[in-house]
Amino acid sequence: MNKKVKIIFASLIVISLFGLLGYNYIMHGGERNLATEKTDFTVTSSRITSEFTKDIDASNKKYLEKAVAITGAITSMNATEVIIANSIICNLKTHNSSIKKDQTVTVKGRVVGYDDLMGELKLDQCFIIINN
Repeated sequence: MNKKVKIIFASLIVISLFGLLGYNYIMHGGERNLATEKTDFTVTSSRITSEFTKDIDASNKKYLEKAVAITGAITSMNATEVIIANSIICNLKTHNSSIKKDQTVTVKGRVVGYDDLMGELKLDQCFIIINN
């Protein structure tokens, strides 16, 4: 009986360890550092929006999970989000107090998806790389 309890206890420790490591990897291991990562595409807001409007599947294959720099005018903003050209939603990593509505900026971020119902392209891990 004593040997059986030790085996069960060791198995529970191993399973718990794998669970903890898996949770840590999923929650924290997949985040990229876009500030040091090479930009895959540099486009204007109107160009990328028209590409997604014309062919979502081809655009997803081209841009999804890629580092993209997009230039356009800020149409709306708050502390954690900038909306460019009414259709590109950029979730900022850090708040940038120097940007203003109607200002033309270039943001770099990771494309996470396109909402065809709302006509919105969504990016995360965004930051301003150029202020004009």
